Amino acid sequence: MINTIILDLGKVLIDFDHLRSAQRISHFCNKAPKEIFDLFFASEATVLFEEGKLSPQDFFKRVKEMLDLRLEYESFVPIWNDIFFLTAKNRAVYSLANSLRTHYQVALLSNINVLHHEYLKKYFPVFDVFHRVFASYELGVVKPDHAIYKKALEELKVSAEDVFYTDDRAELVESARAIGINSFQFISVVQLKKDLISLGVRIE
Repeated sequence: MINTIILDLGKVLIDFDHLRSAQRISHFCNKAPKEIFDLFFASEATVLFEEGKLSPQDFFKRVKEMLDLRLEYESFVPIWNDIFFLTAKNRAVYSLANSLRTHYQVALLSNINVLHHEYLKKYFPVFDVFHRVFASYELGVVKPDHAIYKKALEELKVSAEDVFYTDDRAELVESARAIGINSFQFISVVQLKKDLISLGVRIE
């Protein structure tokens, strides 16, 4: 019996485009946007930042060295944060989460750094429908590490088999499924509702 629903954040509840930030950063270094994107959006520094193992200032120092960036921290932060936007799909997921919270424990589990999290809390009011929000930088580990899912289950005081989880990335879905969580790849709101109903979740 499903009693808890866990949603991913990016490309589910809110959309983003890292290339938007890379294009703006390219004006302050000698690298093309695609090269910036490839260099540091999946870099070790970014992973450490999302794990909470680098402070924002230390992350910026690494980025500045990596890109030979002609930009100071105060100017970098707004550019780094300017990647998010809402779509009709995101709004539909938010509405669904809001209706589910009446009968289920609804949580959010995201790989995210402190700068993005604080920015989203200020400008994109999407967190209020969740009973719990789990951010990787606060938990000290990122998906797809099994530890992040286990920490969330422990905090929520639920068993894996009682949880429905959705994420847009297949490898993250597979990791959660490997420890017994009922996990589905997010494709669309229509498919999400079908997946929920398939496990007996009440959709109003």
